[in-house]
Amino acid sequence: MKIRRYPYADIMSVHPGVTGSLNLIVVKFPDDKSLKFVVDCGMFQGRDVDEDAEDPNKKLPFNSETVDFALVTHNHIDHTGRLPLLVKKGFRNKIYLTESTRKLIRFALDDSCRVIRDTSKRRHCKPLYNETDVEMTEPLLQPLPYNETIKITENVSVTFLKNGHLMGAAMILVQISYPGSEDINLLFTGDYNNKNMFFDVPDIPEWILDLPLIVIQESTYGDMDSTDIKPCFASNVAECIRKNGTVIAPVFSLGRAQEILYVLKNMQKDRLISTDIPIYLDGKLAIKYTGLYINDGLDIREDMRDFLPENYKPIFKTERGSIVNSFYPKVVLTTSGMGSYGPAQIYIPEYITRKNALIHFTGYASPDSLGGRLKAAKIGDDVEVAGLYAKKGATVEFTNEFSAHAKADEMIAFLKKFNNLKLVLVNHGEPEKKDIFSRRILDEVETKYVGILGKDYFFRVNPYGLEKTLSLKFR
Repeated sequence: MKIRRYPYADIMSVHPGVTGSLNLIVVKFPDDKSLKFVVDCGMFQGRDVDEDAEDPNKKLPFNSETVDFALVTHNHIDHTGRLPLLVKKGFRNKIYLTESTRKLIRFALDDSCRVIRDTSKRRHCKPLYNETDVEMTEPLLQPLPYNETIKITENVSVTFLKNGHLMGAAMILVQISYPGSEDINLLFTGDYNNKNMFFDVPDIPEWILDLPLIVIQESTYGDMDSTDIKPCFASNVAECIRKNGTVIAPVFSLGRAQEILYVLKNMQKDRLISTDIPIYLDGKLAIKYTGLYINDGLDIREDMRDFLPENYKPIFKTERGSIVNSFYPKVVLTTSGMGSYGPAQIYIPEYITRKNALIHFTGYASPDSLGGRLKAAKIGDDVEVAGLYAKKGATVEFTNEFSAHAKADEMIAFLKKFNNLKLVLVNHGEPEKKDIFSRRILDEVETKYVGILGKDYFFRVNPYGLEKTLSLKFR
């Protein structure tokens, strides 16, 4: 009888869309021992959640008690939002992440818990998890440094590599070893970017570039090149203010809010807008994160610590009414980024009717979000905003110039750096974008196979690359 002399790993993804990131890896060793771990455990959001069907967030496709450890790439709720559910269902082992992500994640999970509680009350159902589950999650968080290979089990080492996507974000190299066998080297990019205005993104160490490697690569912008980006935010804002209008800019709490504040500071410096124009930030979580940027520093470059514009003021609930009802020119940054939640639901219904207002989205807005619906509507159309109907009078603009994701050409350049690619597995993108990007990898990158995670198959890999694919239907 032939005896297997090397381990293998089954890699599965349960997020066919853009949210709900969750990768399950099951490792089988020659001595019949096994190991199971997850990379990210995020919430399904937006159109990935069908309100007429059962909430996909409620189920985890495995027994949480049998998971040996968890890895977290970064602090976005679509990558971390179900960690308390993992704990609620019996997980009691370590959750490895970077130090900056550890500092940020409690704010995100507390906010997620509040949203879940409020939503479950309105829908008359039990919440996905509660404050106790969040509190039980925190002691399991184990920060690891960048660029140090840490052995976390007898057979598994991990190396966190700095990633430009977000403060504290990491690509994670997982090396699975067994005596007498070559390692299985898995690199999870998470949401990848090659740059960030707040910190420098170092080159990947040479020793990693030469590894026989299996890369699990995101594909959010798999159909767009960096040359397709047309900056417009600064000029649009300046034009609105010149006409004594008000700018409402929906932003994401972490990363985007702080980036836009810095852009506005530079606009003041370049005299595109006056320092007399008030700049407000409304959103409890965004204000907390901004305070961390200022007071903790995180991984911010020293020259970027002073990123706040003049005449900046954080706004809290009690002050909101006076700003909503005012008519003087101003810039209001408000969460949420797609406009469907948070204080944006207060500002947009008021300003959508004003002809001298600009509602400028600063990132992706899914078609089913408020931002997506406003994008589809024409001036004069009736639009539904927060349960109210109003005529669209304001100008509504969008830009992808601040996207925290690398574009297709940048991701291709990233993959070309590796000297011994055995397999690329594409995930975290709309199905059509994953298909487009996968074909482009085959055309432009030296690798034998490209697979798509989260469709119909899981991939069994060994130290030498792809072993076989197996249908999820039979698992």
